[in-house]
Amino acid sequence: MTNGGRPAAASGGGGKDASRGDFAVATNRRALHDYFVESTVECGIVLSGTEVKSLRQGKAQMADSYAIVDQGEAFLHHLHISPYEQGNRENKDPMRVRKLLLHRREIDRLFVLTRQKGYALVPLRLYFTRGKAKLALGVCKGKKLHDKRATIAARDADRDVRRELRGREKA
Repeated sequence: MTNGGRPAAASGGGGKDASRGDFAVATNRRALHDYFVESTVECGIVLSGTEVKSLRQGKAQMADSYAIVDQGEAFLHHLHISPYEQGNRENKDPMRVRKLLLHRREIDRLFVLTRQKGYALVPLRLYFTRGKAKLALGVCKGKKLHDKRATIAARDADRDVRRELRGREKA
């Protein structure tokens, strides 16, 4: 067990951020590969009791999840939270649509941003802060194939520079 008695997250990115006291449950690494993140907003998420217990065990997958704004409310689709093992009939459907908790002006801003062509609301990280489950929601613009290649090339170049600097420090 790691993270102060909590198990590591199943979908990667699990760990405790000492600067904020966060416990990361899941990260959406695929989103950073497929999208440019224009801005982020932190929001709450409506969960049942057994879903919270399952999240504390690190049982969440957010690979294909996305958020929409519909009729003045924000909803999260395709977030998979595994049923709690010691749960009973109170366990909810793992893929159910969950409501996001945002202020009205934030919902209105997200609605306007997502109506622009190419923008989407993509969950980036699911974590706990002061005992509350929070979601980092990104306003993202899709990358084209050449953008992905440029990102990979820049990352490789940066890695080569760090490798050279490390080699010079040893000499």
